Amino acid sequence: MIYLQLFFEFAKISLVCVGGGYASMPLIQAVVVDSYHWLTLPEFIDVFTISQMTPGPIGVNAATFAGMKTAGIGGAVCATMGFVTPSLFLCIALAKIIFKYGELGAIQGILNGLRPAVIALIAAACISFVLLAVWDAEEIPKDAAAFNPAGAIILIGALAAVRMKVGVIKVLIAAGAAGLILGQVF
Repeated sequence: MIYLQLFFEFAKISLVCVGGGYASMPLIQAVVVDSYHWLTLPEFIDVFTISQMTPGPIGVNAATFAGMKTAGIGGAVCATMGFVTPSLFLCIALAKIIFKYGELGAIQGILNGLRPAVIALIAAACISFVLLAVWDAEEIPKDAAAFNPAGAIILIGALAAVRMKVGVIKVLIAAGAAGLILGQVF
């Protein structure tokens, strides 16, 4: 039963996931954290982090890791297949339409309208992740008792490094090392 749930939930996400893997993160979070409670929010953020660090599309990686965490290897296969199958057929159909009618004003209007929505989805996920990076809690607390100074320092340092165009791998290695060191201090 869990395998079918994983397949269909990730298939639904895939069908409405316009804008790629980052845009799918709030949708995946809503299913695996909020609706079914398959993962806690910190576990989901770990899945998101690992999904960024591993090769391949982030949405597919997140589906695979969430499925694995939820129901083992079978869950990983079902969640991944659920996420990929609708996208495969939708991508083929859209490619045919865009190659045939892409120059039409209506198609361009639709694409121009989707871009801001995709940015909003990515921004919503980013805001949640930023807040949880600086609080040690299952959800964002109402008070500052669970403030995580190490998380805040690493977040600011990583943002500065990205702004200075430091390579992603270097930022991830430095952040991991900083987490190890600062975790001992704070």
